[in-house]
Amino acid sequence: MPGQEPHSIFFYLLLLMMAAGVLQCLGMSFLFFIKKSGDKRANLFYGTLLVTIALTLLDSIFVISHFYKFYPAWKFMPIYYKLAFPPLLFYYVKLSLYPGYRFRWSDMKHFMLPVGQLIFFVVMFFMPVAYKAGLGRQPLNPFFGAAEQFLYLTTFFAYLYFAARYIKHRRKTATHPKEIRQVLYLRMLVQILFVLFCIHTVFVVTDFVSYHLFNINMQDAKLFAGLSALSFAALAFWLGTYGFQVWVWAKRVE
Repeated sequence: MPGQEPHSIFFYLLLLMMAAGVLQCLGMSFLFFIKKSGDKRANLFYGTLLVTIALTLLDSIFVISHFYKFYPAWKFMPIYYKLAFPPLLFYYVKLSLYPGYRFRWSDMKHFMLPVGQLIFFVVMFFMPVAYKAGLGRQPLNPFFGAAEQFLYLTTFFAYLYFAARYIKHRRKTATHPKEIRQVLYLRMLVQILFVLFCIHTVFVVTDFVSYHLFNINMQDAKLFAGLSALSFAALAFWLGTYGFQVWVWAKRVE
């Protein structure tokens, strides 16, 4: 990119790994959208989850590579969907365990924040470049700022907890070997996600506290910035890997 300082080989390896995560999730999302076995609604939710995390990871690549700095017209491109991860994951688990569940109007409340975030980015994307070029994260913005990060972390843990509750309850009532295997796979999905998200949370909180309390931008530390990006990429890699396992061994899992 024009005027960009040279980077080390590790920087390009980081971008390559993140790009691999994007391609993995997008590829697996397509397979889930056309997947014949299992609950079709659950497949749709998981496929959408993979798309949203792939696009958000792509946004991270653009941020790290300073793409938006050199091409401000693309700033606020609507590919950032962190608030969508928790409900999409939760409904994938719920519908996989209880395919007979019928949606109610009350379920719409779970998607108010994700839809609001999408609308915010669409509106901001079409704002004049002169206006949006200097804008960044706002502390009280629930869709792109400190408040958004708080909502992202707390809702992810909350939905993971409720997904685990559903899995635990279903494990007590499942009797068929196929159902038991499915429960065990879903439990593995949630447990590993919990560990990876705890690691990711440490980086997010450390970055926030350092900047807002001590006026230290941890993103200027290349090692921290790289590990922080990898902590998010690890979530995408695990979701894509789990999806691959379910796709390949669908008959055993479902």
